[in-house]
Amino acid sequence: MPRYRIDIEYDGQGYAGWQRQADLPSIQGAIEQAILAFSGESVTIRGAGRTDAGVHATAQVAHFDLPRDYAIEKVQGALNAHLKMAGDRVAILSATRVPDDFDARFSAKSRHYLYSILNRRAPAALMRGNVWHVPRPLDAEAMHEAAQRLLGKHDFTTFRSVQCQAASSEKTLDQLDVVRNGDLVEVHASARSFLHNQVRSMVGSLKRVGEGAWSPDDLEAALKAADRSRCGQVAPPDGLYLTGVDY
Repeated sequence: MPRYRIDIEYDGQGYAGWQRQADLPSIQGAIEQAILAFSGESVTIRGAGRTDAGVHATAQVAHFDLPRDYAIEKVQGALNAHLKMAGDRVAILSATRVPDDFDARFSAKSRHYLYSILNRRAPAALMRGNVWHVPRPLDAEAMHEAAQRLLGKHDFTTFRSVQCQAASSEKTLDQLDVVRNGDLVEVHASARSFLHNQVRSMVGSLKRVGEGAWSPDDLEAALKAADRSRCGQVAPPDGLYLTGVDY
């Protein structure tokens, strides 16, 4: 049975997240409906990352199987046509045939996220719902310095949602860079995998450093405490994007 990989872009506003839910709109559900509409097949697609409600993606990856061997151009074109007709803010950037042992989730070697903070007094107009608006000035250099304390393998309990279902709270963080780009403060995070809410929790705590309430030592102490109550504010989903998956 042919296996297809699709690379996906979406605006998470108005969706309950990636994972299909019975009574709420989801990214997975929208794509599965589009597959049904063009192929007549009810399938379950597997994504590389289960993004939360309101979280976006510029490079989500998913796979699914179909009994027929379709031209990849037809798969991409048909899915985009049906998604557009349904009014979904989801686009299929590419479709490819992949080996039977390819798994969008379990074959992934690294995942990359961007968190975007709009750091100015004026609120967002064009980017509303796609950034976290923080009007108080942030010191991006101090945030970057502090972020380096989180690199490597650690117990990330402090930055883990109480609803996280991962078997272990230990993760290895490969990249956590903070850069300023005009009014935007961008946080780039990379790891093989992340705990539930880990990126948003780290960003919220880095904001405390950026506004001068915490020092890099305070952030490191919060990490080592392995105590969820030591986490700063959890950043809202608006500014978070899944930007890449390596295989």
